[in-house]
Amino acid sequence: MTTVYDFTAEKLEGGDQSLADYKGKVLLIVNTASKCGFTPQFEGLEKVYENLKDKGLVVLGFPCNQFASQDPGSNSEIGDFCQRNYGVSFPMFAKIDVNGSDAHPLYKFLSKEAKGILGSEAIKWNFTKFLVGRDGNVIDRYAPTTKPEDMVKDIEKALAG
Repeated sequence: MTTVYDFTAEKLEGGDQSLADYKGKVLLIVNTASKCGFTPQFEGLEKVYENLKDKGLVVLGFPCNQFASQDPGSNSEIGDFCQRNYGVSFPMFAKIDVNGSDAHPLYKFLSKEAKGILGSEAIKWNFTKFLVGRDGNVIDRYAPTTKPEDMVKDIEKALAG
């Protein structure tokens, strides 16, 4: 059976990262963008990460430029932006596609495991979030409008489970 741990992704600074390195952690996987109306959610994501990382939460950010070209910068520019404006300390990965034939295999998996509204697999916009349990299985999918702080109860339940 496939889990999130079966995937590898390129880190923002280069080099591959096996998601198996996060075995036993609760993951919050988010497709991000630097020039989106939801970009201020970086602040909430960082706060939730800071408050719960010692209990086993890891937030994983995946920049994506597929929605209205809202993340056009290089990986280096994206990293600088996230650090400078929001103090992001959680792992960020290289820019990827989340939809279509070039979608990253992780996102193909996530969108099949936790479908969106009306059973759609497509990612609708930036800051769609996936909560993954300590076993590497997807627990739930959250809309871009769901603020990270509104997910804390679900995250804490996953951390306790």
